[in-house]
Amino acid sequence: MKDNNPVWNFFASVKLALFTLSAISITAIIGTVIPQNQKFGFYAHQYGDTAAQLIRVLDLHDMYGSWWFLGLLGLLSANIIICSIDRFPIAWKQMNADQSALAIGKIEKMSLSQRFTPGRKTAAEDVEAFLKEDGWKVSSKTSGDGTVISGQKGAVSRMGVYIVHTSILVIFLGSMIGHFFGFKASVFLPETRVTDKVYAAGHRSAIDLGFELRCDFFTIDFYDNGMAKKYVSGLTVLENGQEKFTTEIAVNTPLKYKGMTFYQASYEGYKDFVFKLTDTADGTVQTFIAPFQQQVEWKEKDIVFGVVNAEAFRDHVTRIKVWFKEGEAKPVEFWLDDNGIQEIASTDGQPYTLQAKQMYATGLQVAKDPGVWVVYLGFFMMMAGLYFSFFMSHKRVWVVTGHGAEVLVAGSANKNKVGFEKIFGTLTDKLKNKLA
Repeated sequence: MKDNNPVWNFFASVKLALFTLSAISITAIIGTVIPQNQKFGFYAHQYGDTAAQLIRVLDLHDMYGSWWFLGLLGLLSANIIICSIDRFPIAWKQMNADQSALAIGKIEKMSLSQRFTPGRKTAAEDVEAFLKEDGWKVSSKTSGDGTVISGQKGAVSRMGVYIVHTSILVIFLGSMIGHFFGFKASVFLPETRVTDKVYAAGHRSAIDLGFELRCDFFTIDFYDNGMAKKYVSGLTVLENGQEKFTTEIAVNTPLKYKGMTFYQASYEGYKDFVFKLTDTADGTVQTFIAPFQQQVEWKEKDIVFGVVNAEAFRDHVTRIKVWFKEGEAKPVEFWLDDNGIQEIASTDGQPYTLQAKQMYATGLQVAKDPGVWVVYLGFFMMMAGLYFSFFMSHKRVWVVTGHGAEVLVAGSANKNKVGFEKIFGTLTDKLKNKLA
């Protein structure tokens, strides 16, 4: 029935597999060359208006999510499924066939065979015991022509190709789960600020995290030429207003929480400054955000302060000039290195400790891929299937007794026939010694 069905034969054909694999490979190259998920202006600037319009019409700017690329994956999936259904019954039958039912005449005609005369009367039970000890799955059948004892190893290797086929489908499934239920987003989070949302291209509205994330601090080191050397963010996760945990992230050291991964991706320097004031008399510590050349007040302590001047190298402030006044006391001014600490005498004799630094926003990339573990499972299955396919073979041996004075031993393997000849030779020698 299947052989006469042109639609079935089309989806089961090797030609379709070669076509879809070639098409996916070519389009994947295009998707690598053309930057993905950029705005129209980017493509117009890079390739011109006409090419940019073509990229937009053909969805080459979001190729891996385009209808035609997903259609190619669907076509390949259909081909894999139909091809496997078409050929699987044959492999299953070869795995589970009763090898001892093979006619003695066919065993005698096998190219790999040996005959020898045993030194004693041969019992089928002895041969069966010998094969079982050697790790063979044994079956036997006795007829008027003699007894056929068969053994097989590695029958599961015939499933290797179908495990690989299934693994491809599992990987596709994991990718689809990640595409439709996951996201890649970003957010700039200034120091001391809290967010419960991130922003992704293609989403009309912000994505709700389901919890809050606070940036406690951001530190950065620079090379002498002003280039960023290393930067670290201190983040706190909050739920229902309660702190869950605090951690530090850096490049290649992300934060993972509730299926989402937060990567340290970039930063942005502000013209604001973070002040931490400590009253050493009572241990009170207060953090303030002070915009450049704007006055900030700590009302409880009757303190007013601000940044009146700053020196910078590129976008990095190297030092600031601070103006500080407590109550009716005479104001003081002093220069402070970025992230520097200064002690200031108070009216009651107990100094204030002041620490100031340039304010930064940490740039976070956020990824959620609920299908990643499905993809990992698919790759594990693929490795297992490839191992079965390339490093294992279905080995079968037959021993015929009671068919004349001699014992007939024959064997075959569906792969690695040269290696199996050595195994067969060793097995035959052991059997001769067993029956001597």
